[in-house]
Amino acid sequence: MTTGYKIKEIADRTGFSAATLRYYEDIGLLPESARTAAGYRVYDDRTVERLAFIARAKQLGCTLEEIADLTLAFDGGQCGPIQDRLRSIVATKIATTQQQIVELMTLSAELQQAAASLELHRPEGPCDETCGCTSPSRETTSVSLIAKPEIACTLDASMMPGRVDDWQQLLGFVSRRDAIAGGIRLTFAADVSPGSLTDLVAAEQQCCRFFGFAITIDERGLALEVRAPSEAQPIVTALFGVAS
Repeated sequence: MTTGYKIKEIADRTGFSAATLRYYEDIGLLPESARTAAGYRVYDDRTVERLAFIARAKQLGCTLEEIADLTLAFDGGQCGPIQDRLRSIVATKIATTQQQIVELMTLSAELQQAAASLELHRPEGPCDETCGCTSPSRETTSVSLIAKPEIACTLDASMMPGRVDDWQQLLGFVSRRDAIAGGIRLTFAADVSPGSLTDLVAAEQQCCRFFGFAITIDERGLALEVRAPSEAQPIVTALFGVAS
């Protein structure tokens, strides 16, 4: 094993600054480095491997506390336990991220409703109940989820979280996700009722006409194919997940 990397060499090789390397050593993410006779830190190849692992964990959005826990598994020298812990952390972060996307979509819808209502009425005197400053306008019914006007949802923003919850409950029974041209194919567990899927798809199609839905039943089971224009693919991912 090659040894004797100086802190600048490790910094150049890994992309971590010298200050970060010292900090990671102080908090225990890195083991205490060896020292030269002059007191300079020196590192070995194992440190490089450990920093590559830390960089990957940071890329996946892990906190320093989570990384500290993961390094315990890393020190065990077996990939399996590391993957098990990472899989659990990543699954939690996927759920959190999807919820944040939904919340941002809802906020975007509410803001666009507000922008539209502010264009409807400007009273000469004080604000009134229809000027849009103090209350939503009843005349605003359509909101664009992204810049293109054809990618629009007519569902009232206040109803959007409930619709997302309906989808999340049903999507909990998805056994497989496959990528298809322009979207994703969701295969459901055998105990999912085609009627419940049909009802939800019909409701979604009423407000989000940019989606293309196809329900299939074949030897693979009950499935839903969801397609959308390229600019709406982030919405497909937020609602229906990614292929696995």
